[in-house]
Formats: sequence, C-alpha cells, structure tokens
Amino acid sequence: MTQQRQSGTYKFGSFALDAETGALFYSGAPILLGQRGAALLRLLLDRSGSPVGKDALIEAAWPGLNVEESNLTVQIAALRRALEQDGGGRWIETMPRRGYRYVGPPVTRSAANMDEARSPATLLLPEKPSIAVLPFEHSGEAAWLAGGMVDDIITGLSRIRWLFVIARNSSFVWRGPVTDVNRVGHDLGVRYVLQGSVRRADGRVRVHAQLADAASGAHIWAERYDRTVGDLFALQDEIALAVVGAIEPSLRRAEVERIRRKRPDSLDAYELVLRAQPEVDSGMPDRAAIALPQLQRALTIDPTYALAHGLAAMSHHNRFLRAGLNEEDRLASVRHAWLAIEHGRDDALALTFAGFSLGMDAHDRQAAFAAFEAALALSPSTALAWILGSVVAGWAGQAERAIDWSERGLRLSPFDPWAFAAYDAQALGHFSRDHYAEAANAAYRSNLANPAHSITWVQLAASLAKLGRLEEAKAAAACVLELQPTFRINSQFAGVACMPELATKLGEALRAAGLPE
Repeated sequence: MTQQRQSGTYKFGSFALDAETGALFYSGAPILLGQRGAALLRLLLDRSGSPVGKDALIEAAWPGLNVEESNLTVQIAALRRALEQDGGGRWIETMPRRGYRYVGPPVTRSAANMDEARSPATLLLPEKPSIAVLPFEHSGEAAWLAGGMVDDIITGLSRIRWLFVIARNSSFVWRGPVTDVNRVGHDLGVRYVLQGSVRRADGRVRVHAQLADAASGAHIWAERYDRTVGDLFALQDEIALAVVGAIEPSLRRAEVERIRRKRPDSLDAYELVLRAQPEVDSGMPDRAAIALPQLQRALTIDPTYALAHGLAAMSHHNRFLRAGLNEEDRLASVRHAWLAIEHGRDDALALTFAGFSLGMDAHDRQAAFAAFEAALALSPSTALAWILGSVVAGWAGQAERAIDWSERGLRLSPFDPWAFAAYDAQALGHFSRDHYAEAANAAYRSNLANPAHSITWVQLAASLAKLGRLEEAKAAAACVLELQPTFRINSQFAGVACMPELATKLGEALRAAGLPE
C-alpha cells in the first residue's frame, strides 16, 4: 500500500512539483509558477491520463469563486509556457468541450516521511454513514476510463442525502492495491471503503468493485461487470450508475445491522428510522405496526425529517391496503406523503416513498410520477424510484411502463429489499398484455423474493388460473388468505384504483382461484 499526501512531491520527466508549496523545478532549478497554475498542475497530475473537466479545474484554482472560462484558458497557456522545456508544452492536451488532460511522462509521487504524512489524530466518524471511494486499479489503456468512472461514482454517491462521501482530493491520496481498509477508515474518518479495478482487453472492459466495512474489514458487497467495448463514455456512465444503485441498499442493510447492535436507549432520529426501515420494507401491516412507533419517536425529535415522513406514509399504506382498508390509515399515508415532499425536496428516497403513497392511496398518479421523476432527477441511481413507480404504473394498466421501470430498477439493484415489488409490477404488466406464462414467471420470482407478502400470491393465483392450472392457483389463493384474511377482490381493487379493464380480468381469474368477492 502506498499513500501520498499534499506534503509530497510530484516528479514527471525532468520536472518536480512540491505539492505543499506549489514550487515547480526543472532539473533542480526553480521555475516561476503562480498559485493558480500550481493548483491546476497538481490536479492534472493527480489525474494523469484522465480528462479533467473545466468545472473541476476552475474549482481547484479559484475555489468558491465564479470566474469566466477565459481565466482558465489564460492559466493553462501560462502553465504550458512554464513546462515548455523538453517539449512539456505539449503535455497538457485540450479536449474540446470537455476540459484538459495530462499526457506527459509518467508521474511519480513521494513523501519525505510517510509517517509524518499521515495524520496522527483519529478523525471522528460523521453521524451519517460515511464512505471513501479509492482510485480504481487499472491497466494502462484503461486509465482515463477508471478515473472517469470513479468520478461518476463519487458524484452519484454524493447525491444520496443520508450518506457522507469523502471528497476525491482526500480519497485519492491512496494509490495501488489497499489491503488495510481499517487504516483507510482511520486516516479518512470513514465507516466504509469502496475499491475496484478496471481492465480493458480483447475488445472488452472488465470492472470489479467491492465495498468493505473499514472497522472489521468484512466485505459488504462485491460485483463484476463485463461489457463489450462500444461507446466508452456511455459504458463509463452505465457501470458507475449500476455501482451506485447497488451500493445504496447494501449500505442501508449494513447500517441497519450496525444499529441493531446498539443499545435502544441510545437512539436518535436517524437510528430510529434505520430500525424502522426493514419493517417497512416487508410491505406487511403487522411489521408496519412495529415501525410506526419508532418513526413517530423520530418525528418527535425532528418533525421535518423527510425520510421518516416517507416511511410513515408507506407504513400507513401497508396497514390500509392489507389490514382492512381503514380510511384513517389512508389519510395518514397521504398526509405523511405531502409532508415528505414539503421537507424532502432534496431527498430522493423521501420523494420516492411519497410518490408511491400519492399514487396508491391518493390515487393521484400525476403527482406520483412527478415525485418519482423529481427523485430520479436528484439521484438517477435510486433504484427504488423505478421499482415503486413500476408498481403504480402496473395497477394503472400502463403495461409498458410497468415492465420497463421494473427492469430498470432491478438492473440497478438486483437484490434490493423491494425486488419483490418490481416482479409484482412485471406480473401486472404481462397480465395486462394477456401474456400469462410471463406473468406467472414474474409472480414466482416475486414470491421467492418475499413469500410473506400477500400480493405476491395474488399475482401468482391470477396468472395460474388464466393458464388453467386451477389446483395450483387455489393453493396460491389459500396463501393470500392466510397472510391477509381480510382480502376481498373488489375492495382491494378499489383501494388501489385498479384500472377497470385490468380489474375485470384479474377479478375473473381470482374468483376462479377461489378468492372471495
């Protein structure tokens, strides 16, 4: 493991740049280079071989200031003049409409005393879960792809409101394979560390990413992506989006397990919400009854906690739809949904839960999809927005959208706690199209993902009945009533405002399976 900090020296060709003072030397002789030029050179060398956007360069040289792009052009020209010996003026490549890239001799970094370079103090962990994304290892020809992918991942994670993400300039002091993630966590003050590698060979790009708990070193999540080389920028975006989408639910599960090990009397609003999350994710009313008191305590501590309102909305939805269609629960679901939107305009997950309640309980699908789309504009990797949006679309009879959105959600987060809902939406979509074998297949997947959720059995019973497999359909219907004794076909469809044509077809199938009117 190698660690470099701003107190070290960059060496490239016959040049050396002191990272701390910004002094530039050529064969040991000093060269005049201003503070802004040094900041630009430092960033370009840090990301050697990778494109650096104009916005990032301006922020490095003029932090916090609003300056014209022409200022950057002037500074880059001055920097090229400072490097003109040995042909160094050609080492900074202009990338039209994108930025610049260092393409000179290999860059090495060193620190006079690595023990002094490390901060002796232990950084306190932020209250929120925290993560550092380290530079991905790469083969030479994949350098820019690895750098761009990590930038995209950091940007995507930074959009997750409940997550504290270490800035790139801090996490990129670590280079090469890191075996001691505990040390990374200690030095950067983070709970989780993401590492990876990018390899390009034989017309393919292979990316491996893994997430570890910095305290224990245990792996929380790992995935490999193998793609054919085509549009590399699109590929970079696709894989970065997939990584962010998969990390979010994995981090949540890890955080829930961590909180469960703490004493209950030490909880604050955030930890109460984490404890409630798995109960809400179950989709069932008995578990909602466990979640709601914890969410109410969280909202007593912080009445503007948008995610707590969103989860409360979902909890009341679960009680309303699967525990007697109590109007009080429906009104509470809608009330918390609007409060989640009011207080969570920058919280993608809160907007997602709010959108679902508005679509399912207020029967306002226009407002629902406005909330889903706002969530996705904030954080395109929010798999749950695609998944819950697909459910609303499914009951609305929008078969194409139900299938498309559910597939998008599962592509981002194939092992999401809400994967069962995505498969439910697929079953509804295929059922609407009279594709009953596909609907049954999706219903089986939903059932495997969450057999304790009554609606997974509803979809299965209906699909099997349409296929003429009545004995199996009746067995599935018996499971519906075991899980949800109050289930009645007409009241259930009224509760979700099922599209009339779909309700007619589903109703016929469910009556054939033996479910009560």
